[in-house]
Amino acid sequence: MGLVVESRPSELPYIERVWRSRSDDVGRMMSVATAHWELVFWEHQGEVQAAVLGPEAKASRAPVPDDAVFFGISFALGTSMPHIPVSRLVGGNAAIPDVTRRSLWLKGSAWHVPDYDNAEVFVRRMVREGIVDVDPVVPAVLGGMGPEVSERTLQRRFVAATGLTQGAIRQIHRARQAAVLIQEGLPAQEVVHRLGYFDQPHLARSLKRYVGRTATQLSAPDPTEPLSLLYKTCP
Repeated sequence: MGLVVESRPSELPYIERVWRSRSDDVGRMMSVATAHWELVFWEHQGEVQAAVLGPEAKASRAPVPDDAVFFGISFALGTSMPHIPVSRLVGGNAAIPDVTRRSLWLKGSAWHVPDYDNAEVFVRRMVREGIVDVDPVVPAVLGGMGPEVSERTLQRRFVAATGLTQGAIRQIHRARQAAVLIQEGLPAQEVVHRLGYFDQPHLARSLKRYVGRTATQLSAPDPTEPLSLLYKTCP
């Protein structure tokens, strides 16, 4: 069966996507680079855990526990938890203590554990209580608006809010988009032209760094090591 992933968008501007998955007879997967940080819950052998997962600046192989269930909230770029600086979580995570199937402890308060269908309720409370904040400059600039601050200030705010530079975020997004297009059957040369790569070697280097696959491997995926652009591995 492998790794089954389901995801959905959200109407909340703080949330990029909400996802859930289940693993079955899969020992490892390729963890693809992502610019988004996530709040993830998982259950394995009766034990429930949760963690804040930071952005991933490059792809890496990671083990996957068998017969485990996962649920995650991927937060929009520019959104952060000030008490856990995302700049310290790039390529890492921060465990959330005292988690059960029903409750967790978050910044000094007891919370009901969210699920796939009510993630927005949980995040709205996070916003009301000041646990989640957003730097509006980040989504505005990524959306094409000109910055109202200096380039140095802009880069500092990007790193503070996302853990990554603006250039790194754009490269990660482009590589992920390229991977999707190749998986859909678009020839590599067409992907080069559509996404603005210099040439096919440039595309190949980008895919290897951020997706961990070549164009050929994306066209004929290995069923023993799944790759999902909607899923991050948990510690």
